[in-house]
Amino acid sequence: MFSIEQLLRRLECMPMLKVLVPFAAGILLAERFTLPLWFTAGAFVLCGVVALLLRAAPALMGMLCAAGFGTAQLHERPVAVPRGVATLWEIVVEEAPADRGRYAMADARVRLWRDPDSGRWHAVHERVRLYADSALHLSGGERLVCRATLRDFRGGAESYRRLMHRRGYAGTMWAGPSTLLEELPPQAPGIHLRAVASLGRLPLSDDASAVVRAMTAGDRSGITPELREAYSRSGFSHLLAVSGLHTGIVFALVNLLLGWLPLLRRGHLLRNVAVVAAVWCFVAAAGSPPSAVRAAVMCTLLQTALASASEYVALNALAAAAFGMLLWNPAWIGDISFSLSFLAVAGILAWGVPLCRRLRGRSRIVRWVGEAYLIGLAATLATAPLVAHTFSLVPLVGVLVNPVAILLATVVVFGGALWLLLPAAWLAPVVALPVGAAAEGINALARWVAAMPQGTVETTLGEGWTAALYAAYALLTLLAWSYEPKKRLFLSR
Repeated sequence: MFSIEQLLRRLECMPMLKVLVPFAAGILLAERFTLPLWFTAGAFVLCGVVALLLRAAPALMGMLCAAGFGTAQLHERPVAVPRGVATLWEIVVEEAPADRGRYAMADARVRLWRDPDSGRWHAVHERVRLYADSALHLSGGERLVCRATLRDFRGGAESYRRLMHRRGYAGTMWAGPSTLLEELPPQAPGIHLRAVASLGRLPLSDDASAVVRAMTAGDRSGITPELREAYSRSGFSHLLAVSGLHTGIVFALVNLLLGWLPLLRRGHLLRNVAVVAAVWCFVAAAGSPPSAVRAAVMCTLLQTALASASEYVALNALAAAAFGMLLWNPAWIGDISFSLSFLAVAGILAWGVPLCRRLRGRSRIVRWVGEAYLIGLAATLATAPLVAHTFSLVPLVGVLVNPVAILLATVVVFGGALWLLLPAAWLAPVVALPVGAAAEGINALARWVAAMPQGTVETTLGEGWTAALYAAYALLTLLAWSYEPKKRLFLSR
């Protein structure tokens, strides 16, 4: 039977979820409407006073919505570099450029730009998407002085341009042999570039090495267009971007490997510290993408709860991680990687885990396969509307083979992370054998699924249909949470 009291009891265990929803709604409203900051501050104070005096829940929701609206407004800042002006720039290439055939593409940071009128140099810290002639042979960490023009993103849908601006890109820039004036000494490589270079020393084939670098260090520069298309059509694209799945693999495996530490005096504290440190080091090596940061925050909350023996509600921790990240950068709410990661984990926690608990069977292998399938199905269904809206692709066969791909990805991620921890030359062949075999297996599986004529459905959902599907999904989840099984009384004979 369905019970409102049961639903309220479930929601009481997730206070951060009730905070996140109106806060995120305020951020979304700020993208469509503009209000004076004084009006937003007044609404926040008024709703807060009413909520405090009358203990009114609607007033509290209004206060949180106003807080989200104001946070989004305060984080808006104009671009500090001029667009459409041909001048001199000093830029730093942040990652190894990805080969696109006639040109290469990479993320870069503008450090200095020269005012053409006064001749003065101005220090800035703006992110740009750099397109360069393939003849330049750029590498991560290089510093360049070139003559170029910063332009806004052109081509594609308006949603793509908004996405790039949310991610902090000021625009695009082109560099060629004729515009390059000077190559300066490179900056000391950070942990991300050192991790990419270390993984590149493993004796692997080109495709396998590219996949290992992508899954472990977030470097997708070596992924060929053909392989990228295969992963996209097969539904395995999420494996190439370091996200909650990869961070969760490291979290689970490190906990498993250090399971003997609690046998020592204060060993449980050492294990908790080591697990949290390993997770954040992995995220730093991957370049700290938003989805991995979100997962690392959640893993930290989980490990802290385990250390203090307190009650841990996974959805509440997920909501807390999302709230903290949106408070830090409200623009992430429109980032597709952030949204897909959050939806996938929410779908797994809301539907995948409860369904896995209902599985019955004597064989552990059968139960594991069933659980892996249900987890993959829950994540795929939770993200399918947004994927169809953004990429116009809905993978079908990928749902069936996703558990196998995740198992192979576990070998790749753990082996790559182990190599980053112990990059000894004599270990390279030992690590490369299982890691390379797993990477080649994922590549073969992706190509096989992508080659199926009916493996992927090409369809585009509008914003209205996408919102309606997620509203129905949320309503169905609330109904499931309000279900209370009837109590049965068995009388003995």
